[in-house]
Amino acid sequence: MRDAEILPFLRRLRQPTFFTRDDWFYQPAHRHVAYCLILLAVAENEAASFIRRVLRHPALNTHGKRMGKVIRATQAGLRVWRLNTDAEERLGWLGSHRRSR
Repeated sequence: MRDAEILPFLRRLRQPTFFTRDDWFYQPAHRHVAYCLILLAVAENEAASFIRRVLRHPALNTHGKRMGKVIRATQAGLRVWRLNTDAEERLGWLGSHRRSR
């Protein structure tokens, strides 16, 4: 499946959270109320532990909290594009957050 074919497929599923290491998915234009996209900007051997960290984060630990977001997970924290916002948000791993542009 090509990258561009994944987004329409996700819209047909019920509240999917799609994890990837492909940078193409981290674009605010890819936000959609029907799914969550999460770019893991970490080494391949760290992917599983970062998936768990993201899913346990207090701001993202339910489907409802994740839907409509495009997220970039790194060692330093999370960057989040939310629906209907013009600013990228930064979240720390301990749940602290601050907004940035």
